[in-house]
Amino acid sequence: MLRSMARRAEQTQANRQRMREAALALFTTRGYSATSMQAIADEAGMAVQTLYFTFKTKRALLGELLDVAVAGDDEPIPNLERPQVRAALDNPDPVAQLHEQARLAREVYERVAPILQVISHAATADPEIHDLWETNNAQRAIVMERMTTALATKSALRDGLDVATATDITLALLSPELYHLLTARRGWPPTRWEQWTANALVTQLLPPG
Repeated sequence: MLRSMARRAEQTQANRQRMREAALALFTTRGYSATSMQAIADEAGMAVQTLYFTFKTKRALLGELLDVAVAGDDEPIPNLERPQVRAALDNPDPVAQLHEQARLAREVYERVAPILQVISHAATADPEIHDLWETNNAQRAIVMERMTTALATKSALRDGLDVATATDITLALLSPELYHLLTARRGWPPTRWEQWTANALVTQLLPPG
């Protein structure tokens, strides 16, 4: 019986993943507004009732796509408690912390950039998606403030900076908009963006020397 339950759980998870992949493919090619739940179900080869039972709404499906892309998996672990984030927070070297932040941001944006484009385009016409966009920005700000607070315990910040201003600078340099500008529009490889951003964070946030 336990084996049968485990198989059912695996199949349910596989079906959920199939539906997410179908939604992502359609959202990124047709756009969010032009994609119906029926179209997603057809793309996934599932009954539309199954799609609604699993996600309830298209907005919830998009929200899960974003959450999974940011985290890299669908484990219910808060971002600040994830091992790679904890490692950056706990790194005693302030320069190394900033380089780890840039690396983590690059890894996240490589996964999440297409979804963020879908959300940013849809947010202008859909209040619920606008709320999703604002929630994502607020969550990113919380993470950056925690990172900057940790940085300030390891090193004095550059003259004239307090934690709030340093957080603002970090948010700007690690913003999805800047990542999209330099990688998608200007053709930088993501690794070049990571190195440039890490160096900019060090220069802007830490004292010279």
